[in-house]
Amino acid sequence: MKKNAKAASHDGHDHECGPACEHHPAAAGGIYLVSPSSAVRDPQTVELARERLAAEGFKTALDRAALATHQRFAGTDKQRLAGLARAAAQKLPIVMATRGGYGLSRLLPYIDWTAMADSGKRFVGMSDFTAFNLALLARTGAVSYTGATAVRDFGGKRTDALTVALFGEIMRGELEILSFETRDADAVDARGVLWGGNLATLMSLLGTPYFPKVRGGILFLEDVAEHPYRIERMLAQLAQAGVLQKQKAILLGGFSDYKLAAHDQGYDLPEVIKWLRREVKVPVVTGLPYGHGDLKATLPIGQKVGIATERGLAHLVIDEHHH
Repeated sequence: MKKNAKAASHDGHDHECGPACEHHPAAAGGIYLVSPSSAVRDPQTVELARERLAAEGFKTALDRAALATHQRFAGTDKQRLAGLARAAAQKLPIVMATRGGYGLSRLLPYIDWTAMADSGKRFVGMSDFTAFNLALLARTGAVSYTGATAVRDFGGKRTDALTVALFGEIMRGELEILSFETRDADAVDARGVLWGGNLATLMSLLGTPYFPKVRGGILFLEDVAEHPYRIERMLAQLAQAGVLQKQKAILLGGFSDYKLAAHDQGYDLPEVIKWLRREVKVPVVTGLPYGHGDLKATLPIGQKVGIATERGLAHLVIDEHHH
């Protein structure tokens, strides 16, 4: 896989793009902010996110129910479904979730997936939004995005410069290759449909009409606050359901904020990865900059991509058109 042009390295994560890689705010388009999952705790974080997105060239509009609250949710089910419908019908090209949390799973049977796909919007979110991403792919084959969210990545005390840059580049269609450091990668050079997201949310869709049937895909996974044994249990279920063996590669992002116990006696995440390799015989690549940490790439779910590794590096080819 040839590289076209290489941007400067940031903490070992290179992002490569073509001649359009200069910052072009006018080309960014606009973002409609919607809350399909948990309630926004502090409205000021959304306002700060809007200011920072504007500085990146993205004008924003806030759905009228985006700050609603009902129990733990951002409004009732009816309100949140109406918000998604408005998001698909309005004029701005990008629809971004304010945050994740929980709430999309119970909405899936009531979303008009054809309307979502036909809208042509670039839907983007993360964590609980994995349910939307995967359901959209399963029901329509449409591409959507996972990575940055308004509150988490644009509304906090600080932003991660590379996270912001990668979001802008992929939304403007500039990102061709995402290169990242990997200390533990199997040799692979493959192409396939990129899919995945939050592991626990993905697992909640297994056996439902909202779980994509991807063969020969490139599956990427992350999670937060899940002990390694819970991660292994979910991976075991995916393996026993025959899902993992059908993939060309498995990319592992961040698995953060868990605590090991004394009785684990050396059982940790690296041991889970060793088990995974023994169990499924599919190339595994670690170090994908994606997860619940500060640094995250925004990735296209449902798009055909390439993955290749060399010593200490992996290259995710986002734009296959030029390769």
